[in-house]
Amino acid sequence: MQRLWFISNIRSGSATQAGCEAIEAVCAEKGLALAGRTRFPDDPLPDPAELAAARVDTLMLFAGDGTINAALCHYADWDGAILVLPGGTMNLLAKTLHGDSAPADIVHTAHLRQHRVALPFAEAGRLRAFVGLIVGPAAHWVRAREAAREGRFARLLRAAMQAWRRTFGDHVRITGVPGLGRRYQAILATPGADGLAVAGIDARDWRAIVELGWDWLKGDWMAARAVTATRATGFTLAGRKPVLALFDGEPERLPPGTRICGGMTRPFFLATQEPPP
Repeated sequence: MQRLWFISNIRSGSATQAGCEAIEAVCAEKGLALAGRTRFPDDPLPDPAELAAARVDTLMLFAGDGTINAALCHYADWDGAILVLPGGTMNLLAKTLHGDSAPADIVHTAHLRQHRVALPFAEAGRLRAFVGLIVGPAAHWVRAREAAREGRFARLLRAAMQAWRRTFGDHVRITGVPGLGRRYQAILATPGADGLAVAGIDARDWRAIVELGWDWLKGDWMAARAVTATRATGFTLAGRKPVLALFDGEPERLPPGTRICGGMTRPFFLATQEPPP
């Protein structure tokens, strides 16, 4: 960790220009060279060849889970190290690697402790989810989320109404997972070292919705009556229509018959704490 390329997205939840300047100040204090700077999405992500020409050994990502996902997929075959910093709303991947540490503290610790780890992912062709994958009608709520973030309340209302109709009027089915043969409002796949934790959610009456919400508030939503959970190495989308999916919160359309499976990255993530098993 000597020559870094800094990729940031100040449109993400908690990434700011002041935060970028604080991170750069820590790099200067530690004698770390910034070989390049990318302000995503205004600037395109540099190609691996460009990183090699600049003799970059570490990518530093300061953004939300969606931007980080785009970068990780773009550099899936790059042989350098990647330092993920919390710059979004949820910051789930950063918390896995660093707990609740602040970005500047993470840079400081990572410089002292060159510890690389591999992480699991859920994969559908070129697409990967490192935090979680949501497939099915419930994924349409992403448009309401984006409208809320932008403060566009009329658009939020329209998106919420459409998502409600989709969630309770449509379904998704999968094959290849014993016990999950029904029609569901959402399939959640969480990557793990031993495959995927797969949960089917079907809450189509008010009692099931209330129970699901209450169990979620208690921190044990997997125990809800509307949830069927199991583990699998992978599954296939059934049906005849494309299905909306969220890869770490980013929407993608998947054609019917898409195979989703689990995998592991190379050990290229810099971690300041041991990720949970």
